Amino acid sequence: MWSSRMLCIQETWRLCSTSFQEDPQQISSLSHREGTCVGWPQGKAGLWSLTYEQELTTPLNITASRGFTDCLRLLLQRGANVDLAPGGTTALHESCENCQPECTKLLLIHGANANAVSEDGVMPLHVCTSPESFECAKYLLQYGAAINGRTVDENDTPLHVAARNGLPDHTELYLRYGAAVDKKNDEGLTPLNAACSQPQEVQDLERYFKVCQILLGKGANVHAMDQDTRTPLHMACKNVNPDIVDLLLANGANVNNMDYGGEAPMHNILKVVCYKVSHHPERIVRALLNHGSIRVWPGALPMVLRHCSGSPRTIEVLLNAYSQLKVTDTWVESVSSEVFKEHKEFYESIFSLALTPRSLQHLARCRLRSFLEGRVHKVVPKLDLPTFIKNYLLLEYRGYVH
Repeated sequence: MWSSRMLCIQETWRLCSTSFQEDPQQISSLSHREGTCVGWPQGKAGLWSLTYEQELTTPLNITASRGFTDCLRLLLQRGANVDLAPGGTTALHESCENCQPECTKLLLIHGANANAVSEDGVMPLHVCTSPESFECAKYLLQYGAAINGRTVDENDTPLHVAARNGLPDHTELYLRYGAAVDKKNDEGLTPLNAACSQPQEVQDLERYFKVCQILLGKGANVHAMDQDTRTPLHMACKNVNPDIVDLLLANGANVNNMDYGGEAPMHNILKVVCYKVSHHPERIVRALLNHGSIRVWPGALPMVLRHCSGSPRTIEVLLNAYSQLKVTDTWVESVSSEVFKEHKEFYESIFSLALTPRSLQHLARCRLRSFLEGRVHKVVPKLDLPTFIKNYLLLEYRGYVH
């Protein structure tokens, strides 16, 4: 008994055969021909309209993109051109882009070119951009896909694509097949830079972290800079991925490298705190300070307060890096009434510093941190001190400033 899919393609085949006397080459390119199409104009019942159209697909492309394996097999057996590229895209591109591994395998078995370049300048491996395309990528590599093949426009390798899309399984696979870990594209991005530079939602953070972990494990350069001299740390701070920041710092990233615009990683994180509160930006600010990051000029703190007040923990960590604070009315005006109401106790503790000095406990902390400079993160955990004191020295959050 035929499936509905087979009945559909058989009917298409019957109609094609009637018109083209079962010429396989004519059939495979049927939908690529230009011609007039008769149809009903939208909203005008009862009137016929002749519309000139160019169809840029074939039955082969349609079946490959939709996973109709039986239909695809029939077309290939009847001589359909496996590498025909209507609209500049082969059926193999279509099957990979739509994550259809069985169709991808079938096309490759029938001789599809694993390195065919589309009209947009990409090979099939470059369109494997989602986790579901992993099996397609495996088949492509098994059938000779170029592991370091470049896109025409950006000069991206498949590893760039996998990193940019946060695909740890693809990343591991490509490296296993010999992908170059530090190749740069036309923007000067290595795969590590590409992973760190991509905007990430909360649900994507772990995937991108795993990609960076794999790349660094294979020797990726943590200091690699793009055309604007931005390092992976600059980018990870801008996109607020705390786990990646911790990973980069653990692998020797420099917290005070300046990009072309003269900005350090600390500047990048403070610019986006208000948009990424759910990403826990305070973790990044804390990590940077504990690794010896430069601080904000004290005169700019009211501006930082205005933009970052929605994240009290970020403000707390930042202010605790100063031994003295000159709190003025400008500070009070920098916090909106809505934010103040939501975090009243915290902001009252800050504003009260206008009348009282910082505590001796805090001054002792600042003195020790100043003595250790950029070694705080290394030395403090090794000190023979109670855990709560170590955490205090490492700027743990308390919910108030004293």
